Amino acid sequence: MVVLQLSHPTGSFNIRSKLTCFHRKFSSKVSSNVPSTSFISSSHQPDYPASLSPPASQSVAAIVFGDASHSRLYPLTKRRSDGAIPIAGNYRLIDGVVSNCINSNITKIYALTQKNSTSLNSHISRAYSGACLANEGFVEMIAAYQSADDKDWFQGTADAVRRCLWVLEEYPVAEFLLLPGHHLYKMDYQKLIEAHRDNNADVTLAVSSSMRCRDPSYVNVRVGKENQVVEFIKCQGKPPIHSKLEESIMVIDDAHDTFPSMGIYVINRVVMIKLLREYFPKSNHFRSDVIPGAIALGLKVQAYKFDGYWEDMRSIESFYHANMESTKMTDMPYNSFYDRDFPLYTLPRHLPPSIITDAAIKNSIIGDGCILSNCRIKNSILGMRTRVGDKAIIEDSVVMGSDIYQSVTDDREGTATSIPIGIGEGSHIRKAIVDKNSRIGKNVMIVNKDNVEEGGSEAKGYIITAGIVVILKGAVIEDGTVL
Repeated sequence: MVVLQLSHPTGSFNIRSKLTCFHRKFSSKVSSNVPSTSFISSSHQPDYPASLSPPASQSVAAIVFGDASHSRLYPLTKRRSDGAIPIAGNYRLIDGVVSNCINSNITKIYALTQKNSTSLNSHISRAYSGACLANEGFVEMIAAYQSADDKDWFQGTADAVRRCLWVLEEYPVAEFLLLPGHHLYKMDYQKLIEAHRDNNADVTLAVSSSMRCRDPSYVNVRVGKENQVVEFIKCQGKPPIHSKLEESIMVIDDAHDTFPSMGIYVINRVVMIKLLREYFPKSNHFRSDVIPGAIALGLKVQAYKFDGYWEDMRSIESFYHANMESTKMTDMPYNSFYDRDFPLYTLPRHLPPSIITDAAIKNSIIGDGCILSNCRIKNSILGMRTRVGDKAIIEDSVVMGSDIYQSVTDDREGTATSIPIGIGEGSHIRKAIVDKNSRIGKNVMIVNKDNVEEGGSEAKGYIITAGIVVILKGAVIEDGTVL
């Protein structure tokens, strides 16, 4: 059995122990003639009788989308889906969303994957399949497929769910919780579900009340009285139009009653089946087609205002800053990395402790199994198995690490270069993202010396976006190169 563990200053945290602790904590409040499963078990919510509010673990199934419809994290998504991108040394982006589900006592989780899904499928299957999630809990992958009736791959989120309804209908849940798998935030979904039920809503969508529209392609919602969604609107600007319904969404400035949609939806089971099979059988997207269509049909669509930290990773720049913020000891926007009551789960790799020899490290995160020799690390993140040579300097950067160990003299892989995986001696890296398995030679300067905002060449193993140098996965940067 795979046991989920929390990488955490106080040690590993077994998910079975956590769920058992919740059960014991709340079972004492239940009378002896009422089963403990008749109540929601959560450290953030009161207990509710099953007749009024069935447990989320039994009545809600989460659907997590492994990749974005239009990813903006390229080239990090060149060989992997959005949800599989490493973050904060030891984790993947999808771990945050799956952990939110587990911490919210939602234990029926489907992960829908399609593009470049090998890495994500491997991570999910090893990290969560077979884990003890209680109440017949599971994390099940559903990969994109072709059939005699559907010869194309998934065309969007709505199309993916529609084509997987034959699997999703297996359990008699009351609601489906739809979640993007590459966003970073901490949310107790039970509060969202409680608001959905209290309002007798057909659809409830989460909106961010703590931020304003930052990007022309954000879809905002106008919220009327009692948090009812009146219409979808666009931030000022004209992003590409993907459907006729989007053409009718008007463009206006921010107003006090408009909020960015987080792409998170709670939809009643019967309503979702009717929307996908009867009302909009050809629509491909929830955001642009199905949800605005539900409003037009007169269904009760409610907004749930979320005032916490939320980063939807809309660009390399936002991904970079999310990583940099994780190195802060105080005022950390996203604190689940070190929150024992609402922990972040991932795959335990059973790597040895990092070896640090004569290194100066400040305000940085060092992943498991790193080898650091006489180097200087400042305001940076080093992923698992990162090797840094003598006199190397890494500043304000994200180094994702390696999938394997390789010594300086190891050439067993039969590569065309003698440069080993890792950061070579005397190299200097500043404000960069170095993807996995990259080979940085000796005395290399990755500092964006010309202060370029956009540039670079994939053929040369790097690009520059928003002034951030991104070294491609598996790239080879020869000795003495200056970027």
